[in-house]
Amino acid sequence: MSSAPASGSWHRGQGTRGPAWLCLLLLLTTSAPTAATNPGITARLTPRALEFGRRVGLELLQSLLQKEHELNLTGSHSSPLLGTLTYAVPRIRIHELQINNSSVDFAEDVGVTLRVQRARARLSADWGAQLGTFQDKGSVHLHARDLAVVAVLGVGVDDDGRPAVWSAGCDARGTDLHVEFRDGHSWFYNLLAPLLQRALRQELNKQLCLELRRGVRRLEAALKPMAVSTQLDTFAAIDYSLLGPPAITAEHGDVALKGEFFRVGRCQQGPCSALPVALPVVLPAALPVAHQPALLLAVTDFVANSAAFTYFTAGALRRNISSNMLPRRFPLQLRTKSLGTFSPRLQELYPDQPMELHLSARRQPLLSCRPDALHGALFGSAEAFVVLPNATRVPAFLLNIDANVTGKPTITKNRVGGTVKLTGLSVTQVMSHVGPVEVTRLETLLKFGLWLFGVPWANKRLQAGVPLPTPHGLTLLNPRLSLQEGFVLITTDLQYEP
Repeated sequence: MSSAPASGSWHRGQGTRGPAWLCLLLLLTTSAPTAATNPGITARLTPRALEFGRRVGLELLQSLLQKEHELNLTGSHSSPLLGTLTYAVPRIRIHELQINNSSVDFAEDVGVTLRVQRARARLSADWGAQLGTFQDKGSVHLHARDLAVVAVLGVGVDDDGRPAVWSAGCDARGTDLHVEFRDGHSWFYNLLAPLLQRALRQELNKQLCLELRRGVRRLEAALKPMAVSTQLDTFAAIDYSLLGPPAITAEHGDVALKGEFFRVGRCQQGPCSALPVALPVVLPAALPVAHQPALLLAVTDFVANSAAFTYFTAGALRRNISSNMLPRRFPLQLRTKSLGTFSPRLQELYPDQPMELHLSARRQPLLSCRPDALHGALFGSAEAFVVLPNATRVPAFLLNIDANVTGKPTITKNRVGGTVKLTGLSVTQVMSHVGPVEVTRLETLLKFGLWLFGVPWANKRLQAGVPLPTPHGLTLLNPRLSLQEGFVLITTDLQYEP
């Protein structure tokens, strides 16, 4: 018997712009990249996850086995009266597989152990036989009962941070095998069936483990080309390679992922900045079985800050705003007549001319996760230009605009969203070509405009959420999200729909 390993596809973000990803990560998590010795993301699989995997795996196994398989089973039996009977079973068809009692457990420091007891199978196969010079062929039907298999799957990591698997042990035993020959001189072979059953049973037990090892090797080969980073847009990609082999105990398995953003085409390996690495994450102690989720996912503020650093150094945190881009009801319009209220000299020099603002981050945003909320500090600059009738842009003044925001993330199935709130804003004048700018009044009006228009606009988009990059067919079931010191904790059960 043989089976192909399950395959899945990972969805990648398509056409997502840098600032949008940054807003999402501000809600999801919140010091920036270096060669992290501590993981940006830690995932814990509990026994409930193994039970989920067992159910899905058995369903997949049964669907895969309902077809013809190459077997190449050969053997012989010697009788003092008849001589040597040789037989060959080139292929086999599995019509029924009943696994009445099975379990999957963590194998400490190794991987996982699969135990199957009292399984039953109904198979048929073509056969060929030779007794002396006499040759014959036909079909054979096998009913195997009381099958028991114990298989240990080792789990580790290769040199490139990809998961690696190997067969760490296998034992298969079947004590009840009924053989019935059909076609050809089947009446004769059925007389010999009791003599052949012991040899067939031993060979079948051997083939079970051989096929399991072949399946593991196919899974290992499928993992080798697996990507450990995904490009999100033209600016950034994320590295989710494993930092080491999973830490497996008898109660759970912990997986440490790098979780670091990096610029496309640059600095994927090695330190990219001198900012702090991810802090160690202390996951909750074992929960009561009735309330224990299948998966605990801790995303540290290192992840979001590495994203902020990447987009900042790539120059993605820039935007030009023209007069026609603001809502008509916004209290501050980009015309010299409106901004002249704060700089009278501006209106005198350029009467009622359109203006343009060039916004950019002058430092990378700093993001942190605390139990009360996600906190973000934004450091921006705004350079104002007057747009002359010939489209020439004349510099007017340069301001520094710093803001503090808080966020509350939400999660529904496979989508993450949330809300943000402006908690502080300060405006200072850096330079001016049109005389002093009354920044205090400007700051007050800007706060009002952001409160009335900017924050609701952002929350409308954030509340819709964006999909998490989960494997195809996998859905988070009853996910919950909580804020901890330095990381966001997501606890969830799992559901699979192929």
